[in-house]
Amino acid sequence: MNLQPVADLGPDDRRNLFERDAGIDEIRGDVRDIVERVAEEGDVAVREFSEEFDGVAVGNLDVSDAAERAYEDLDEELRETIETAAANVREFHERQVPDDWRDEFPSESGTRELGRRFRPLQRVGVYAPGGTAAYPSSVIMGVVPAKVAGVDEVVVCTPPAEELNPVTLAAIHAAGADEVYSVGGAQAVAAMAYGTESVPAVQKVVGPGNRWVTAAKAEVQGDVAIDFLAGPSEILVVADETATPEYVAADLVAQAEHDPNASVVCVTDDEALAEAVVESVDEQVGEREREATIREALENDASGVFVARSMSEAILFAEEYAAEHLSIQADDDEAILDRISNAGSVFLGPYTPVAAGDYASGTNHVLPTGGMAKRHGGLSVDSFLRSTTVQRLDRDGLDSLSDTITTLAEAEGLDAHAESVRKRFE
Repeated sequence: MNLQPVADLGPDDRRNLFERDAGIDEIRGDVRDIVERVAEEGDVAVREFSEEFDGVAVGNLDVSDAAERAYEDLDEELRETIETAAANVREFHERQVPDDWRDEFPSESGTRELGRRFRPLQRVGVYAPGGTAAYPSSVIMGVVPAKVAGVDEVVVCTPPAEELNPVTLAAIHAAGADEVYSVGGAQAVAAMAYGTESVPAVQKVVGPGNRWVTAAKAEVQGDVAIDFLAGPSEILVVADETATPEYVAADLVAQAEHDPNASVVCVTDDEALAEAVVESVDEQVGEREREATIREALENDASGVFVARSMSEAILFAEEYAAEHLSIQADDDEAILDRISNAGSVFLGPYTPVAAGDYASGTNHVLPTGGMAKRHGGLSVDSFLRSTTVQRLDRDGLDSLSDTITTLAEAEGLDAHAESVRKRFE
């Protein structure tokens, strides 16, 4: 794993670290063809692509009954584990539900009654990844906040297989999804965006996936809402001399096992710690089942251990990096947190591994990558709500605003706007 001083980073190094992307440009044309065919041909195209890309001849796309059976047949301990994780996620997201409000804004000559109300989307789609690894946890992270927000119909699409992963299916049912379809990849996103004979069209598509899924979300964006365009998983650990190198290394290795393109980074102001982290990473990799994937991620240009000249420089590094997962393992972690704004989710202290947020603490693990934490937050109840402003003026209240309204309207050349106020006082 690369060990380098922050001060020695050249333009190419900085580009690799701070300009991470989802890697979708080279496949956009192919994905566009898939999306257009699904939009035009519906289930026929979905089935053809399932056979081409997944090697599965899919009959009935609706596997909602299979999800319910999988839940009932699941090992009791595993079922309870899924229920516990879902309950924790539900509890955290219930705290996020906003209250409608309406207040009076009185003045000397009238009243403005203004407010805001929140309403959920009617139907949303959640993508549940499959492929080399199944992610029942991602199902929980997508479905539960939507149901907490009050979404009437939550549709889940997950890639087809000769035998669908029973744990993923059980998690879909436990999370409260209303419908489940055996569709994966770009064709799943297109099916949810435009609807097919089997899959209903939704208002918003959320959830992580590979770059084909991400590219498809980029294609349908505008016709349907999406959460964000997420790339490979990433972690940044900010550590000082009090950190335990084995813990830091374990968190880096854990994120590296997601994807060969994962970005795993540690920045510290202590050179001895940096060296110990590199050594511990090397020791731990050989003990992991996905060793080949981990090693590839550790050696890519967006990964490394970096030594800052001070904690202030390390914090500036973290702000520019804008990590999906930010772990702060330092003596005064709260003070460091106060100086950082750009992060998808923050993990404080030596006993808060990213895996806790991935599975069980209750926070959401569908998070912005590639520096998008500078502009986006992670998936939440807010992702499934729309806000509407409400207002009522009495006659005196409108009169008190009339000069302001008419003057601005006429300055913009919108005489009818001004006249719509004057009419009320003739």
